[in-house]
Amino acid sequence: MTSRCRSPRLRPLLPTVTLALALAAVTGCGSVPAPGSESAADRSSSAEPAPDRAELEARAGAAQLVAEHVWVTEAAGYALARQSVGVLGDDGFGSSYTAPDGGMLQLSVERRPHAVADCTDGSAPAGGQEPLVTCERDGEHWYRATESGHAYAQEQGDLVITVSGEREQVDRATLRSAARAAHRADDHELDRVLPPAGDGSGRQPVERGDLPPVGDGAPNNDVGASG
Repeated sequence: MTSRCRSPRLRPLLPTVTLALALAAVTGCGSVPAPGSESAADRSSSAEPAPDRAELEARAGAAQLVAEHVWVTEAAGYALARQSVGVLGDDGFGSSYTAPDGGMLQLSVERRPHAVADCTDGSAPAGGQEPLVTCERDGEHWYRATESGHAYAQEQGDLVITVSGEREQVDRATLRSAARAAHRADDHELDRVLPPAGDGSGRQPVERGDLPPVGDGAPNNDVGASG
C-alpha cells in the first residue's frame, strides 16, 4: 500500500449534495435499523413474502430514484436515517447512517463521469474544498482523506459508490467496514428504504390560486379599489 500527498487539484471528499443529505439526517426525525444488518442468508430465508417489484419501481420513480442505483450498507451501532434518502444529480442515490453518539456515515451512488473512485485522476475540486492529504489503494477501494473528512470509494460498472464521514466522528476501521458491506439493495431492502407508496414528499407541484389561467403564468397581484 502506497501513500502519497495530493495537491488541491483533486476531487473534493464530500459532494455538496451529499453534505446536504447529511445535514438533513441530523435535523430530521427518526432512524431505522440498517437495511444491510441482516446477512444474505437471513434475507433469503425470511418468512416475509417478496415485495412486488412493479410497486417498488413505482415507489422509486415517485421519489425520482432509479431502483438499481439504491445501495445499502451496515456498520456496528449505525442505523439508516430514512429522511436522508434522496436523489443525487440526475439519477444517483444518497443516504446517511447515524449513531447514538453523533457519528454519521454518508453513502452516495453516482454515475460516471460525475465522480470517479480513483483519487489520483487530478480533477480539480470545487472552490473552498480542502486538499487531500492521503490517497491510497485499499483492497478494492480507494481511500482518500482531508484534514477533516475521509472516504472509501469503489467503481461498479458505470457507478461510483462512496462511503464517507468526518474523521473526528468516524474512525477509518468503521468507514472501511461500511464500505466493504455496501451492496445494491435487494427487493426486501428496497421496501425498507424507499418512501411509502403515496408519499409524494412535496415533490408534486403546488397549485397556486394567484396564477392567471392564460398568459405566461405571472402572479396576479391586482388589488381592489380599497387597496
